[in-house]
Amino acid sequence: MRQAGQVPVPTDPEEPAAGPPPDHPHQATLRRLEQSSGKLAAAAIARMDEQLPWYRAMPPENRSWIGLVAQAGIAAFTEWFRRPETPQAISTDVFGTAPRELTRAITLRQTVEMVRTTIEVVETAIDEVAAPGDESVLREALLVYAREIAFATAQVYAQAAEARGAWDARLESLVVNAVVSGEADDGALSRAAALGWGSPEHVAVVLGTAPDGDSELTVEAIRRAARQAKLQVLTGVLGSRLVVVAGGSDNPLQAAKSLIGPYAPGPVVAGPVVGDLVSATRSAQAAAAGLRACAAWPDAPRPVLADDLLPERAMAGDPAARDLLVEEIYRPLESAGAALLETLSVYLEQATSLEGAARMLFVHPNTVRYRLRRVTDVTGWLPSDVRSAFTLRVALILGRLADDRAQH
Repeated sequence: MRQAGQVPVPTDPEEPAAGPPPDHPHQATLRRLEQSSGKLAAAAIARMDEQLPWYRAMPPENRSWIGLVAQAGIAAFTEWFRRPETPQAISTDVFGTAPRELTRAITLRQTVEMVRTTIEVVETAIDEVAAPGDESVLREALLVYAREIAFATAQVYAQAAEARGAWDARLESLVVNAVVSGEADDGALSRAAALGWGSPEHVAVVLGTAPDGDSELTVEAIRRAARQAKLQVLTGVLGSRLVVVAGGSDNPLQAAKSLIGPYAPGPVVAGPVVGDLVSATRSAQAAAAGLRACAAWPDAPRPVLADDLLPERAMAGDPAARDLLVEEIYRPLESAGAALLETLSVYLEQATSLEGAARMLFVHPNTVRYRLRRVTDVTGWLPSDVRSAFTLRVALILGRLADDRAQH
């Protein structure tokens, strides 16, 4: 009596055989397997429809392609059983019947379930498909074939993953290059979204020298560091530079410290925080200008903020740095009153000496001290600090030059 789930095998002796090799040791089993392939495929589809919810939920077109894959798998097993000594390209025989897009429509787990279901259907029917005495032979052949089809499945998805990875890498390079070159637009946003970029509120660009060797390994190292720091990143190696667009932190220096490991020795510069990916062009331009100007500050920390390099950037010809120094330091001091500008100028000329500045201004040293605190409140820079004093001096020079140009 046929057991439930088993597939009836046609036994019409008049039906022509598919032509097994005349010297095949199991001609009767091969002939019965050929005759049963259609019904086995139908049984596999029926069982998938019964047991796999994701298959029932798929569009008809995809279900049709999966049915063809199952049918091709059984046909490939038949051909493999016919000539086991001949090398077979199983992945091509089985998965070549479906379009490449199917690997995006169904996951690897779903494909494994589909293959397992089909193999189980064939295994259930072995006692009826095999000729008397060939049951163990056919069962062993199916086990070997199941192993081969498992390898073929892994190969198909590995190739698809490699293709997607290569495409994603090219797409990511396009986005990063658009940010660095100042061409970021809505198209770049769309491409970034396709890569999983979640549009964080805080974005900063970090630039440095790329290490020698495989750039893919460098990019992967950046991604690992970003995951540990809970940052979103878009990254790429552009020429000799390693560029990272980091999102999710309002502290660009801390973000740069989290990502600094994969960079080659040398300066690493973090641009200012901006609000979105399109605006990240400003951060990238500031970081690039800072990287060019780093040679003028050999003792700069690593990493360093682009805004901490404003005086070097201004001297190197960066107009954005010049404008920032004038608009964020000189103009606020000018608006706060002439006394602050005069006191700061004299204090810097007197080599940051309170007493010397007080004598030159004919005021008490405490008055100079108070005015300098006001300078810090207005600008955020501390005149008594050597580095800040240098920045303030450059800002005063640029502000005076701007005023002179405006008068003439």
